[in-house]
Amino acid sequence: MDLILWRHAEAEMGEPDEGRALTSKGHKQAARMAEWLDRHLTQSCRILVSPATRTVQTAEALCRKFKIVPDLAPDSTAERIIAASHWPDSREPVLIVGHQPTLGQVASTILTGVEQDWTIRKGNIWWIVRREREGVTDHYLRTVLSPELAGK
Repeated sequence: MDLILWRHAEAEMGEPDEGRALTSKGHKQAARMAEWLDRHLTQSCRILVSPATRTVQTAEALCRKFKIVPDLAPDSTAERIIAASHWPDSREPVLIVGHQPTLGQVASTILTGVEQDWTIRKGNIWWIVRREREGVTDHYLRTVLSPELAGK
């Protein structure tokens, strides 16, 4: 299974938190990353998005169908995000558009087995792969990519 963690792009400051929109820089970051993702994701990839405005706007840049999942909201937990993705049982890749610190906690939990506060920067993706070979399961990072590098 492939699990792609995409942190929302740069958003305005303010309250309420869930209503914060992307800045003009954030829209550019989302567009750059969406262009790269569109070239690399399969058509069968499930896209799950936090209900916050900034994550929905980030996902909209991809121009694909997505599902808004309340369990991915800013106050979620790594455990709830992993459960929502159906890790590791899903056969299709899953793209999660979400928030810090939970996306970093998801990455650390999957890659090390211990929940830690790893940082995923705004607009970045972490693409994690689970593979089985000869009865051995392992996880690895396929890529970590920033919007600045995705657009080149």
